[in-house]
Amino acid sequence: MSSLQWDHTVHYINDLEQAVQTFTDNGLAAFPGGSHKLWGTHNALSYFGLNYVEFLAVENRELAESADTANLVVKDAVKLLPEHEGFSRVAIRTDNIEQTASLLDQQGLKLSPIMDGRRLNKQGQWIEWRMLTIGGHFQGLVYPFVIQWKGIDGQRQQELKTAGIIRPHPAGAVEVRAAVFSVSDPVATAAHWSRILGLPVPNAGSWDGKSVSLTIGDKAFVFRRGGQQQMQELLLATDAPGLVGRTIRFGQADYVFTAL
Repeated sequence: MSSLQWDHTVHYINDLEQAVQTFTDNGLAAFPGGSHKLWGTHNALSYFGLNYVEFLAVENRELAESADTANLVVKDAVKLLPEHEGFSRVAIRTDNIEQTASLLDQQGLKLSPIMDGRRLNKQGQWIEWRMLTIGGHFQGLVYPFVIQWKGIDGQRQQELKTAGIIRPHPAGAVEVRAAVFSVSDPVATAAHWSRILGLPVPNAGSWDGKSVSLTIGDKAFVFRRGGQQQMQELLLATDAPGLVGRTIRFGQADYVFTAL
């Protein structure tokens, strides 16, 4: 059975430099990632352990619009930017993408082929991965996509620390705790995501009339009653006095900081 974890969150943005500067001004380590040369997009990154935020922008619109790819993350960036900056999809990390694809296919979902992805980083190195996207939506909320990196998590984390990719945040300790999705029917959405991803079924007592939490590893996907049908907030816990109780907003996306 493949092991699934929440890998990262994609945030569509128009100006990567501004995103990096805003995080930096608030004591959060962020830096340019690189270019997706086949897709016409580029990114900036901010790591919180192995979980990270990917700020994604269109670098070459002509290429992005004409790219022959099944990658819905790229296609949606072209469709939504520049007008709609905000959270896109969350990425689910697997250690066996073929097995995960088979399980998702058995759920009747519309899957892309398994794709080889790569980007050229600022050091001139190719960073490579494998991924698939899931077409369609559940009651208007788009599905996550699936990614597999080379190596096991512990080994990757140490390598990323050694390379300076995972680095301390100047403000202090910061951890990603939850993604909050605004949906019309939190109970049904949580049950559906639980079923297709093989995650623990939400406890019946967890419904408080407003939201339902779905556990993934040591983090959570929170489905809150609302009308947006998209991810609205990234919840982070920190010991930094200057961040606790604050919200940093980019477009339609909120980074909400609570006490660690």
